[in-house]
Amino acid sequence: MTYSLEPDSQALMQRIHRDLIDSYDEEFEMELEDREWDADGQLVREQDEDLRRRYFRELFRLQGELVKLQDWVVSSRHKLVILFEGRDAAGKGGVIKRITQRLNPRVCRVAALPAPNDRERTQWYFQRYVSHLPAAGEIVLFDRSWYNRAGVEKVMGFCTDDEYEEFFRSVPEFERMLVRSGIQLVKYWFSITDDEQHLRFLGRIHDPLKQWKLSPMDLESRRRWEDYTRAKEAMLERTHIAEAPWWVVQAVDKKRARLNCIGHLLGLVPYHEIPHPQIDLPQRVRHEDYIRRPVPENMMVPERY
Repeated sequence: MTYSLEPDSQALMQRIHRDLIDSYDEEFEMELEDREWDADGQLVREQDEDLRRRYFRELFRLQGELVKLQDWVVSSRHKLVILFEGRDAAGKGGVIKRITQRLNPRVCRVAALPAPNDRERTQWYFQRYVSHLPAAGEIVLFDRSWYNRAGVEKVMGFCTDDEYEEFFRSVPEFERMLVRSGIQLVKYWFSITDDEQHLRFLGRIHDPLKQWKLSPMDLESRRRWEDYTRAKEAMLERTHIAEAPWWVVQAVDKKRARLNCIGHLLGLVPYHEIPHPQIDLPQRVRHEDYIRRPVPENMMVPERY
């Protein structure tokens, strides 16, 4: 996409460049979330500057490709669903943020459903997920999904054995039905080690910006690590179907996991760059009798910074 600018443009282009750099600062701010802590509550050093620069350079390149994918989804009226599953603190939220960070929320949205209420517990199990599926030209990312039944509900005893077995009978047909209807369904499992989850939970305990992420369910999941492992293995074995296979992301290194997942996703969607017409910025219409009214001082936010 190209833009037509007025000729006195050197200063203007410098300002646009500064604004562009400012927009990338969001990623540097989000990097605070990658801080890690040891068992003594001491901050672990971040990786060296050269690796950080390479990470950001590649991330921004991939995000540029995601914008092209988004344009293609809208133009082709494609319907894309991406499921993100994994243990607590596996890094699902981090990659979801990087995917959606530069995209239009009207095109690409996240579905992160809370625990079902009393009414939803009596519905057909998949019913509350169906309303979040995409229409033509939309992308939906599920931060956890209907696979809750195969994981946390099974391990924590929130479903009966009959409900658990019915889920495995139903989910392959449910997903085949989605694919037949024209939805592309991509399923990711984020895999981390026992030691890595332990380290990330310590980070949530010691970092005041992360403590809200630590729930009683997270603490219980640590105790039941082996139960979750058995549930995960059964889930992958029984729901890995040709129409919607599982893809496992090695996620011990958060940054590598993000790049690998986004790069893989781009390779699964048959997108191409959509040409855009040149945009000419119109001149503002000015009227001699227009007078801008001053804003009262008591309405202004104090400029403390």
